[in-house]
Order: sequence, then structure tokens, then C-alpha cells
Amino acid sequence: MIYIIPFLSVLIGYLVASFIQPKKKKHLKLLLAFSGAFLLALTVTHLLPVLFTSNVLASNASHLHNNTAIFIMVGIVFQIVLEYFSQGAEHGHVHGHHHMHQIPWALFISLCLHALLEGMPVSQNPHLAWGISVHHFPIAMILTTFFTQSHLRKIFIGIFMLVFALMTPLGTFIAMDSAMLLPYQKEITAFVIGILFHISSTIIFESSEGHKFNLAKLTAILLGIILAYFM
Repeated sequence: MIYIIPFLSVLIGYLVASFIQPKKKKHLKLLLAFSGAFLLALTVTHLLPVLFTSNVLASNASHLHNNTAIFIMVGIVFQIVLEYFSQGAEHGHVHGHHHMHQIPWALFISLCLHALLEGMPVSQNPHLAWGISVHHFPIAMILTTFFTQSHLRKIFIGIFMLVFALMTPLGTFIAMDSAMLLPYQKEITAFVIGILFHISSTIIFESSEGHKFNLAKLTAILLGIILAYFM
């Protein structure tokens, strides 16, 4: 399931956007707000407590300062750098030319790297697969819509989205199968937590126009938080 769910979320998002072609950005922004809140709440309520509790137990609570927080901050900075190449596509903020005649390789590589890294902690935290899936579903819809409107060839769009869908399961497989990475699972999880922190908070703040109060957005955020808490 931890392989199938993230893969299907991208595939379904791609198919929905290809056949329905949603034109109302308001609905997509509400879906993004829900996914951002769900991902952030899942990180705070599930990943962080397990990560820091295990560190405290390992050190017998005698020295709370450890490398975990440093890896979280490195993850945040890494994602900021990555978004320079992806144009913010990880949180649904894509822009470019109206006519695109070749694959945007910087966007493709950075998005695939992002999805690959997101999948690595899933091997130790299976519930994270749901958070990533909820996050990737609207992103897949937005990317497909953007590429279609940019007149990128359909075969390229299909290949792009298929590879993107495979990256998170591939990251999970690598983390589980690589003996070299097993001793660094806590560091990898902390690093990805930093990435998720940046992504989810950016989604929440960018999902409304002009940062105005929006009851629908607030409701979507609360639903995402509540659902994540009870997972």
C-alpha cells in the first residue's frame, strides 16, 4: 500500500485534469489548502513526536541538543533552493510561457528529486504515504492543466507525470532496500520534515488571494488538521 497510494494519487490527478480540465482555480486552491494543512498536521502530530522521543530516549534525556533540528533546518533551506528550479510547482505555483515546445528539464528534475526524497521516510512512517498522496493529487492536477495550456505534447505530459508518480515509491524502496541508508533513517526523516514544513506552510499561505480571510479556506484547513490528527 505504501507504494501504490502515492503512485495512484498522481495518476488519478493526471487523469482527472486530462479529461475534466478544471477551470475554476478556487476549487483547486481549497484542495491545496486542505492538502497543505493535512501534510503539516501529519508532520507535527506523527513524525516529530516519534523522531524527538526516540532521540531523547537514546540520550537518556541528558542532552537534548542533537543534530535532528539541524537536519530539519537543512531540509527547509534545501527546499528553498530546489524551488528556484521548480518554480514552486511543489505547492501548486507554476508559471511560464503559453507555448512550450520542449520539456522543462529544470522543473522535471527538481520535482522528481523532491518526490524521491519525500518517499524515503515512508518506509519507517507508513502513514506518511497518505499525507504525500493527498499533497500530490492537486499538484498533479495543476501540473497537468499547466502543461496542457502550455501546449506541451500529450506524450511528453504523460511521460512526465508517470515518472513523477514513480518517484515517491522509488524513494521508499531505496530507503528500505539500501543497507547504506538504514543507519541514517532519523537524519533522512528530519531532513524531509524540513522539506514538508516549508511546502505545507507555503501552500497554506498562498492558497488565498491577498491573504484575506476566507471561511471556505479556513474550513478546508481545519478539516485537514482534524483528519491528520485521527490517522
